[in-house]
Amino acid sequence: MSRQRVLFLCTGNSARSQMAEAFLRKYAGDLFQPHSAGLEPKGVNPLTVKVMKEAGIDISNQTSKGIEMYLGKTLFQYLITVCDDADKNCPTVWPGVNTRMHWSFEDPAKFEGTEEEKLAKFREVRDLIEIKIRAWVAQQIFSDSDQIKISI
Repeated sequence: MSRQRVLFLCTGNSARSQMAEAFLRKYAGDLFQPHSAGLEPKGVNPLTVKVMKEAGIDISNQTSKGIEMYLGKTLFQYLITVCDDADKNCPTVWPGVNTRMHWSFEDPAKFEGTEEEKLAKFREVRDLIEIKIRAWVAQQIFSDSDQIKISI
């Protein structure tokens, strides 16, 4: 059985979608093929790289990509917007997407404050995304195993 493709979409593809991609790879890389993109890619935020490294995940090789890299070119079982702006501005018709979902997370890159306060905001959003990914993966695994049990 091939891995299901998942695209995480946000505005800049600099923080939230990058984190979601990395966490899905960590927790269910054998089940899913995670990708991320942005409506207006801005490059991976250095604070994103730093807080993910603190969580034991090196994303220094991940790159910021635009939706044009995937739109109409790649089939995705799931398109998950991780910010309200992307949810509102994402094309409503995306050929090849089976399920579209929205998970709203605050943009840590827009937070203003000292370096330590910014890091705290990135950590907060990172932790929320990790919790959401872990719960979603568990739900997918349970749902799949439930379907298997029913079909036997």
